[in-house]
Amino acid sequence: MSSHRTITWDEESVTAISEGDGATGVLVAHGAGTNQEHPSMVALRAGLAAGGLRVMTFNYPYTERGAKRPDRQDKLLACHRAAADTLSGDVDTLFLAGRSMGGRMGTILVAEAYPAAGLVLYAYPLHPPGKPERLRVSQFADIDVPMLFFQGTKDTLSRMELFEEQISPLANVQVEILEGAGHGYRGGGWNVETITERYVKGTLDWIGTVSSGRTK
Repeated sequence: MSSHRTITWDEESVTAISEGDGATGVLVAHGAGTNQEHPSMVALRAGLAAGGLRVMTFNYPYTERGAKRPDRQDKLLACHRAAADTLSGDVDTLFLAGRSMGGRMGTILVAEAYPAAGLVLYAYPLHPPGKPERLRVSQFADIDVPMLFFQGTKDTLSRMELFEEQISPLANVQVEILEGAGHGYRGGGWNVETITERYVKGTLDWIGTVSSGRTK
């Protein structure tokens, strides 16, 4: 059963939803164009919780306001950190996961020394749309925890040749290739249900491996 919570920091607050009661926690952050009530986020939260994890999603401030344009990065990170702090108090081990922008914010937090056991990145936005020269990779030099990437071969925000050049060689990285998948949830034979099922299975398997110490 899911429960609603309030995340607070400074004079700000957002809503969060938690599910499951495991000792291992996963904080899942939404992408720029969705929120924690998107069907994919609901299914991901439920699926991971059914696999024995304590899972929490949350909204960034702009989604709470009903705005479409994301907040400044510093505000996104402050919210993300507050949400991680909230969940970390309930679990023994914390993983940070996120879709697109939410995953990127998680990598920046860990690069800034936030204590997480690992990162799960669904459709990481390696570069802005149509701007493959503006790579979002500088933070990875400061990350030493295991990372799992779900990479669609047709993702226009992460061209495959650039992903293989920039991400695949990083230490302690595992990649799940989604053949034909783009940056969204549909196309190439995929839909919200099938892509979320792949996310859930891959994440549960990987966290089990990391938690047992059998990472490569």
